[in-house]
Amino acid sequence: MGRSSRPVLGFILLCCLIVAGEAEYLKYKDPKMPVGARIKDLMKRMTIEEKIGQMVQIERTVASPDVMKQYFIGSVLSGGGSVPAPKASAEAWVNMVNEIQKSSLSTRLGIPMIYGIDAVHGHSNVYNATIFPHNVGLGVTRQLLKKIGEATALEVRATGIPYAFAPCIAVCRDPRWGRCYESYSEDHRIVQLMTEIIPGLQGELPSNSKKGVPFVAPGNTKVAACAKHFVGDGGTTKGLDENNTVISMDGLLNIHMPAYYNAISKGVATVMVSYSSWNGKRMHINRDLITGFLKNKMKFRGFVISDWQGIDRVTSPPHANYSSSVQAGVGAGIDMIMVPFNFTEFIDDLTYQVKNNIIPMSRINDAVQRILRVKFVMGLFEKPLADLSMTDQLGSQEHREIAREAVRKSLVLLKNGKYNTAKPLLPLPKKAPKILVAGSHADNLGYQCGGWTITWQGLVGNDLTTGTTILNAVKNTVDPTTQVVYNENPDANFVKSNKFSYAIVVVGEPPYAEMYGDSSNLSISEPGPSTINNVCGAVKCVVVVISGRPVVIQPYLEKIDALVAAWLPGTEGQGVADNLFGDYGFTGKLARTWFKTVDQLPMNVGDSHYDPLFPFGFGITTKPTKN
Repeated sequence: MGRSSRPVLGFILLCCLIVAGEAEYLKYKDPKMPVGARIKDLMKRMTIEEKIGQMVQIERTVASPDVMKQYFIGSVLSGGGSVPAPKASAEAWVNMVNEIQKSSLSTRLGIPMIYGIDAVHGHSNVYNATIFPHNVGLGVTRQLLKKIGEATALEVRATGIPYAFAPCIAVCRDPRWGRCYESYSEDHRIVQLMTEIIPGLQGELPSNSKKGVPFVAPGNTKVAACAKHFVGDGGTTKGLDENNTVISMDGLLNIHMPAYYNAISKGVATVMVSYSSWNGKRMHINRDLITGFLKNKMKFRGFVISDWQGIDRVTSPPHANYSSSVQAGVGAGIDMIMVPFNFTEFIDDLTYQVKNNIIPMSRINDAVQRILRVKFVMGLFEKPLADLSMTDQLGSQEHREIAREAVRKSLVLLKNGKYNTAKPLLPLPKKAPKILVAGSHADNLGYQCGGWTITWQGLVGNDLTTGTTILNAVKNTVDPTTQVVYNENPDANFVKSNKFSYAIVVVGEPPYAEMYGDSSNLSISEPGPSTINNVCGAVKCVVVVISGRPVVIQPYLEKIDALVAAWLPGTEGQGVADNLFGDYGFTGKLARTWFKTVDQLPMNVGDSHYDPLFPFGFGITTKPTKN
């Protein structure tokens, strides 16, 4: 009896294993299944707690293993300057992101989290990354955006991150706005053209794609992109950040909305909502525009994400009536909330409102379906963990060459010779007995890069990351026999007594971001004006302006022989010297109007009171000199 029962028991055990194996099959984990079927399968398995967790994005500093597992957190981000360690390597980033991801994968359903970061001009939070010119300069180029997107995606992936909060497709209508450098142009047509960065970041959309469906190419070379900030962020009154954009529906659709059509047609995965208001209503609670227009009319099927503490900032002061703001923001159609710290309060509030039918379950399901769609499309379920195979992409020479080309093509030559009959000063001769380089911005990588570089507000000095200052670029370019004298702020006697052949003066704005950059006077930082006067009053000079927007230059224009708008060129300062010395010609044309005085503002091309110092589209072109 004992012997004969063994085969029977073995057969029963085998049957049990087969049944168990069949039970193990999870449709949502099968990459061969259509995305819609995978979403449907996973959704039916999820509890309300797991669904709400997917809607939460928290800062990496609070993303402990216990938090990720207990609250089923759907996304983590690095805020500006939030890094694993000062000057952290690509490997350190990969290891940090993977450790957080492992916590997500250990949950009941193993839904991977998506890690996001502000890679707004290259992978700009990360030490040793290639820092490209800010958007205000890239708008001048009218090109290169796809290449820049491709390079940025590779560098972001090099650190194990699959999601970039870029591009900003704001149409800045007033340079007093502290985020104007994040805008490509005052003209929506140029901004529309610049959405070509999206296929660079995400990959080229397949020709058979449905309208509005997010697309991120499979593999580890592309990232999910984010069109921001929906909508009208660049049109606020007097350029005040997060303020009120007063404009008709026609105006909103004709100026601020067009680039969103382009972004969605290119398969952008996510859209971030603006802090600003439209005609007095906060965008974070504007259901008509988020759900009615973006989701329903424009057929956007990726996910909508709030800005940092965007729900808190619905009220003034922020967080004044948080439960009401949660109800209004989620009800308006925001799918993922960048909380980023007080996540338990958000989760508790939202859970209460869903369980008490204040927010319908259908709204939660819509949000989670959209988030899962992006995660499935980008292959996050198949390859949730990053490896170290991409680390050599960070700050690669190839990417630095693209950035250097972008610098060259972003420069706008605004003046070249004191009078119409005067001989042009540029290109400068490489061989001269002695030349002067002056100005607060000549040997300062932090000033060159601007805000959103290593930290939120940017840094001052040369220790922030790897790059070439304009001073070093000049030294690299001139003839070995040319003596280069650097004096940050020389007095007139010093300049006169030294008998310089010519001077290069580099001045501009300090780094800033968001509301800290709002300015009512748009002046060049001291001692810039005195440096211009002292140097240009005594010797032939070219002034290079490092700024996130047009600044007041008219009072100094008569003394200046040549004037170059260099915007915020980033780490590759060699591109500035390439043009100054004629290795390449100037080709840049203004994508922004350069005003005479700030009391003319706002003033954009086509306005009835248009009377600029340099009009939109202006730029003197030069040919390269033959060696």
